[in-house]
Amino acid sequence: MVTYTIPGNLEDLDAETPALWDAGCLGLEEAAGEVRAYFEHPVELPLAGRWQDVPNEDWLERWKRDLTPVTVGRVTVVPSWLEQSVPAGQIKLVIDPGMAFGTGHHATTRFGVRALQELDLRGKRVLDVGAGTGLLALVAAALGARAEGVDLDPITVPIARENAERNGLEARFVEGTLSDILEEGPWDVLVCNLYAELHDALAGEYRAALLPGGPLILTGILEGRLELVRSALEREGFSNVRSELDGEWALVTARRSQEA
Repeated sequence: MVTYTIPGNLEDLDAETPALWDAGCLGLEEAAGEVRAYFEHPVELPLAGRWQDVPNEDWLERWKRDLTPVTVGRVTVVPSWLEQSVPAGQIKLVIDPGMAFGTGHHATTRFGVRALQELDLRGKRVLDVGAGTGLLALVAAALGARAEGVDLDPITVPIARENAERNGLEARFVEGTLSDILEEGPWDVLVCNLYAELHDALAGEYRAALLPGGPLILTGILEGRLELVRSALEREGFSNVRSELDGEWALVTARRSQEA
């Protein structure tokens, strides 16, 4: 067993992770500003990093030991081997780490989980753009929404569907982009965990996808790119544009203008 260590974090490497899985990656681990990708043996990779041998131990069991439940408000996200540890009264979502982003351990995902809980979602149509594991859509479904998710990665959509079934939740996941499904809108709420440049490019589609006055929740934004996102929303006429920070990451919320 060997690891390939890459500087950065899983969010930064989101676009490159499919290449790791295609090359035979067995698992990913983020720690101390680095991402470790596990392989049976060294392979050719398109990312700068370094190979290291793994000591003779059960790395998977060690990796599982290091994962803990993540509680955000009323929601606890937990891997399947720890689901019995969730306190009574919490909304439990069982999500195993794997080949899609979104287990609640990253600040960007936690932002989305918390922001959804601050809304009354009962009976509302909620769309998760860049759904990954489907976690944010599943949070919305657990809070009473009619939840949907879209992701252009063909690997993640089946994972999101499996997670919905595992948790006994109704949520629809489709492969594609927001523009591919715009005609199925508008939605009451949009939650989008993408990087800042995509938020900038998609701001017009966000407006088209939302009902007048509908809330928009944007995560995945580095602090240094915050103004890019705020400016994009103001350009498209969004109101109540607000932001907050957790370390180097930002959450932006806004509402679509009331004009049709």
